[in-house]
Amino acid sequence: MPFPFPDVSSRPLPELISLKGRRAVVTGGAQGLGKAIALRLAEAGADILIADLHEDAATAAAEDLRARYSVNAVGVRVDVTDSASVAAGADIAVAQLGGVDIWVNNAGIFPNVSLLDMPDEVWEQVFAVNSRGVFLGAREAARRMSATGKGGVIVNIVSTAGFKATAPGLAAYVGSKHAVRGLTKELALELAPLGIRVLGVAPTYVPTEGNIAATQAALEAAAAAGVDVTQLDVMQQSMIGRIGTPDDIARVALFAASDLSIIMTGSTLLADAGETI
Repeated sequence: MPFPFPDVSSRPLPELISLKGRRAVVTGGAQGLGKAIALRLAEAGADILIADLHEDAATAAAEDLRARYSVNAVGVRVDVTDSASVAAGADIAVAQLGGVDIWVNNAGIFPNVSLLDMPDEVWEQVFAVNSRGVFLGAREAARRMSATGKGGVIVNIVSTAGFKATAPGLAAYVGSKHAVRGLTKELALELAPLGIRVLGVAPTYVPTEGNIAATQAALEAAAAAGVDVTQLDVMQQSMIGRIGTPDDIARVALFAASDLSIIMTGSTLLADAGETI
């Protein structure tokens, strides 16, 4: 029998958006988009585990969340490509936060390497972080969510690159994000009977530390290859009169994680300022 997701139609709006009493894990949460998402989830009341490859940065981000919102926040080193590391991070969330109700698979990399020059190792590393990391995170989250019988929400940060090609040199990234978009659908199918919703959020380009560096690398690579750099304008297209911000994306992630979106699972929400029209 399908898990009976509740009808929340009678609940007031502040209650629907509130995450008070819920525990969230955000991978790659020490800076950039992950940090912005963690901030909004914490503001809504969630306790947070920041899982990041850089332990000091994760710890600092957790301290910031505690200072701003008086939530329980923990920063730990997690390598999303390593199953034991991801499982250990999930165990810490259970031990120190009391469980896992929300898991945001945000960690990702996007090296710019032309197809003809791309070593096998680069391709494999991109898929290890961007696709396998989502699988590992979702699996460990689902195991802990299902153990309580209360379910939960998994949010996968996809990209507009999960819907189309974006720029020269990003074959691995585009392929990995198409994989995550498909995985989001399959996870939703398998996990709904356990009371777990799965949604993707596909951001357009927003200026984070990683994206700024990637844009510069793409411009330099294109120029070196004699490619018209105007082709890269797609990374910053907008129909809303301005470039997006990390918080623009974080608010969509909050919607996905909250009961406002309880009717939704398996979808990937385009937070793209009209880029993919």
